[in-house]
Amino acid sequence: MLAVEGPRRVPRLATGRRDNVGRGERLLSVLAGSALAVYGLDRRDRAGAMLALAGAALVRRGATARCPVYSALGVSTAREVPSPLPPHAEPASPAAVFRARDAVKIERSIVVNGAPAELYAMWKDPVNLPRFMDWIERVEPIDTRHARWTAKGPAGTRIEWVAETINDVPDSLIAWKSVRDADIRNAGSVHFRRAADGAGTEVRIVLEWLPPGGRAGMIVARLLGSEPERRIQQGLERFRQLAEES
Repeated sequence: MLAVEGPRRVPRLATGRRDNVGRGERLLSVLAGSALAVYGLDRRDRAGAMLALAGAALVRRGATARCPVYSALGVSTAREVPSPLPPHAEPASPAAVFRARDAVKIERSIVVNGAPAELYAMWKDPVNLPRFMDWIERVEPIDTRHARWTAKGPAGTRIEWVAETINDVPDSLIAWKSVRDADIRNAGSVHFRRAADGAGTEVRIVLEWLPPGGRAGMIVARLLGSEPERRIQQGLERFRQLAEES
C-alpha cells in the first residue's frame, strides 16, 4: 500500500494567517463539535456547559482550519501548495493514499447468480453504483481513468473525492484509489470469480480508507450513525438483487 503524509513541521511566520488543519480533520471537527455541543446543551448543567464549549471550539477549528495546539507545536496536516494541474490530471504520488497500518479495512463477499462478465459490466457502469450503494449520491466520469464521487456523509454532510482506476481486468477485477485532497482517502477493489461449485459468481469487495482524524474518526462516525461494514454488506445484497432481477 502507498504511504501518506502525516502531520509535519512547518516554519513559523511572524505575521499572516496559515491554515494548519487538513480537509478531513476539518470535516471531523465540525461533525464531532456539533454533536458534542448539542449533547452538552441538552444536559443543562455545569458539565454540559463545558462540553458545549468544547464542541464550539471543535466547530471553530473546523470552520477556520486553524488549531492553536498545532500552531504551538509547529505542525500541520494541511496541504500548503495547491497543485497547478486540474484534479483529474495530477499524477498519482506515494502520498496519494495511506499506509495500510493506519487504515480501516473491510472485506465482504457474496455469491450472485450470474456470469462474471455480466456482473463486471453492471458494476463498471457508474450509473448503477448509486442503485445498490445507497451512500453514493453520484459518480461522474472525468475521463477514461478518473471519476468524481459524491457520497452521503454522517449528519447530512457530503463527502467528495476523485478516484483513479489503477487496475481493470475485464470480467475479473476493478481497482481504484483516491487522488489529490480527498475528504476521505480511500482505495479498493472488486473481484468477480466463478463460485467454487460453479453455481454463480463470487463478488468480493475490499475497501480501505483513512478516516478523518485516523481511527478515532471511525468512533465518531459510528456515533453519528455510519456503520460501514453493515452498509457495504447491504450494498452487496442489493447488487445481487438487481443483477438477478435484470
